[in-house]
Amino acid sequence: MSQSLDILGEQLIAFRHELHRFPELSNQEFETTARIRQQLEQHQIRVLDLPLKTGLVAEIGAESGPLMVLRSDIDALPIEEQSDVSFRSERPGVMHACGHDFHSSAALGAAILLKQQEDTLPGRVRILFQAAEETGQGAPDVIATGALDDAVAIFGIHNDPSLPPGVIGSKAGPLTAAVDRFDISITGMGSHAAKPHQGNDPIVIAAQIVSAAQTLISRNAPSGDNAVVSITQIHSGSTWNVIPDSAWLEGTVRSFSQETRERLEQRFREIVQGIGAAFAAEVKFNWHAGPPSVVNDAHWADFALQQASSSGFEARVVEASPIGEDFAFYQQQLPGAFMMIGTGEPYALHHPAFRINDDVLLPTSRYLANLAVAALKSVS
Repeated sequence: MSQSLDILGEQLIAFRHELHRFPELSNQEFETTARIRQQLEQHQIRVLDLPLKTGLVAEIGAESGPLMVLRSDIDALPIEEQSDVSFRSERPGVMHACGHDFHSSAALGAAILLKQQEDTLPGRVRILFQAAEETGQGAPDVIATGALDDAVAIFGIHNDPSLPPGVIGSKAGPLTAAVDRFDISITGMGSHAAKPHQGNDPIVIAAQIVSAAQTLISRNAPSGDNAVVSITQIHSGSTWNVIPDSAWLEGTVRSFSQETRERLEQRFREIVQGIGAAFAAEVKFNWHAGPPSVVNDAHWADFALQQASSSGFEARVVEASPIGEDFAFYQQQLPGAFMMIGTGEPYALHHPAFRINDDVLLPTSRYLANLAVAALKSVS
């Protein structure tokens, strides 16, 4: 058995390296989907016939009994790779800088391990190879197919370079933040820079909005409820001696509770509109809601950490992180837990030199398979 596991580990690493060499952006993962499908079919793992543009759902076990779901993601990022690995991306400007090649390869390994014990499974396991996580729209597309109907619980993973190898972290309650984007357009009146009184300076108005935005958290969110407001782009003007007639700002808001999320949107909108009125300018505020906060079910989060210990990992209760994850959409449909897999690498997620520790791949596959089996047994 150990020899067969060694062979599987080598095969999974080779498969991940292949995915890494040929990354694809959200909703363009056609080759990635085909590669995963080919591997599943080689191991006689059935793939459900679902109306998905990219990505797929595999199922193992009898066609009746309780259903557990494991989720992975498959899309890459628009980043030029700067790592020194031998299997660097061969597609200019596209890179697996968030480790989705690792997630999907680990899920494939779990599927193979579950297939080996299919006859004894006390139910079914569905494994999601989800597209378009980076856009926040992949999970809703899967939900719309009915793939989660009748499922008892769902589990997902994400690599975490800040945790050492051999550690799995999670917690009950909020684990990642709701991710919302905003943009603000300001229309004033241009003028000569020497005669600002003849215009209505949009840069001054933008500065007032940036300053006022700093009070959103300190004066509107409870002290125990973490949140973040970051303005990340300001565009206005084109030369040194002309006051422009417009300005544009963009940024993000991160929050962990729905109440705070709604409050911040309301107050931000009121502040922007109030500043626009005070300066007699046309100001438009657009809010683009993204995935909500990942909120782990207390029972299943504790269960997942217990299984991490049973699978040879060190289980840790970790702090919530302001990153975003569209896994949260699944948790609006059914209970579940999201876990962070330690990889101990020096570069953060989305860094152009990001890389993954291959030694963690097979243990993660074994953990996912053990977790699914234990979860089925616990409800059978």
